[in-house]
Amino acid sequence: MALAIRVIFYVILLCLLIFQQKSDAEELIKLEKPRLRNCKFDSIYQFGDSISDTGNCMRESFCKAHSKCGKLPYGINFYQNASGRCSNGMLMIDFIALESGLPLLNPYKDRSANFRHGVNFAVAGATALSNEIMADKKILNKVTNSSLSVQLDWFSSHFETTCSTDCREKLKKSLFLVGEIGGNEFNFGLSQGKTIEELRKIVPEVVQTIIHAVKRVIDFGATRIIVPGNFPIGCMSGMLTQFMTNKTTAYDEYHCLKDLNNFAIFYNNHLRQAIDELKKKYPNITLIYGDYYNAYMWLLQNAIRLGFDKNFLPKACCGTGGDYNYNIHKRCGSQGVQVCTNPNTYINWDGVHLTQKAYKWLTNWLIDDMLSKLNCDV
Repeated sequence: MALAIRVIFYVILLCLLIFQQKSDAEELIKLEKPRLRNCKFDSIYQFGDSISDTGNCMRESFCKAHSKCGKLPYGINFYQNASGRCSNGMLMIDFIALESGLPLLNPYKDRSANFRHGVNFAVAGATALSNEIMADKKILNKVTNSSLSVQLDWFSSHFETTCSTDCREKLKKSLFLVGEIGGNEFNFGLSQGKTIEELRKIVPEVVQTIIHAVKRVIDFGATRIIVPGNFPIGCMSGMLTQFMTNKTTAYDEYHCLKDLNNFAIFYNNHLRQAIDELKKKYPNITLIYGDYYNAYMWLLQNAIRLGFDKNFLPKACCGTGGDYNYNIHKRCGSQGVQVCTNPNTYINWDGVHLTQKAYKWLTNWLIDDMLSKLNCDV
């Protein structure tokens, strides 16, 4: 009898915990002020990698086998559901959808999903360059074959089967996010022993691949497009662990690695210049550079005021060992790896990706930065 009572107690406790998680997520959604609603987007289309994947990787056998984002503790603050999002909760694309007054985007690989208000084509581990081109450069993608060109083919197939003559009219009311993508070329390259100087040489090709993708969606009828740049990768727990040094001058005032951040700036400058050139060719298209770099630096500079713990800023919430709570051989989701008590006090989730709270504040900054450029009725 005592055992039965204990079992019932734990079942009730579990239900209460799940209900609380669900209530937290619903409250978060309810509290959103849809600042993008005046843009009158009726759909959103996302291309990218793990920064924006809402479940495609976990539906690919190859990708699923190399990613832990499809199981707990990923998603612990998202209805206790590991949906394939590489965070403890929602991503920037989720907050952008909410700010537009739209439902969260379903992943393209979920063929039973409702795509009335857009599709998410992003796949964790995806690169802008194809795996074949990457291999020629002696950089291997060991996570997925779904590069940007594959995602564009999915997009093409989607529209061939879902609309006929009204495609261009429909896309006039849509928002496109082409990225963030391109960062994994450099992440994989650095982890496989490439130098920053070697990676600088492939930046123009990565950028032109992204620009080619932007041209393709414009040809389909897209009129409002955001092309995000890369984060300051020298601030990420994984990179801080991999390139740790006793040389104090290697770090900036926020304890980020200067050389890695300078490389991210170099890449972002090339991407921004290419977008500016493209604007000249398409003066009637709204093309916006998504400044992820400065959004993150703003977050870091204001972290204490926003409720993050100053002692945890360079550390991962979900991880184990070392100065940054990150071990490449025992990552978040591995057996025995613990989750921090309160993810809301951390910016970094697992050494590579960010927490839901960090993504929420980044989205707020980005909307403030981009709203006037989106040609909305505000």
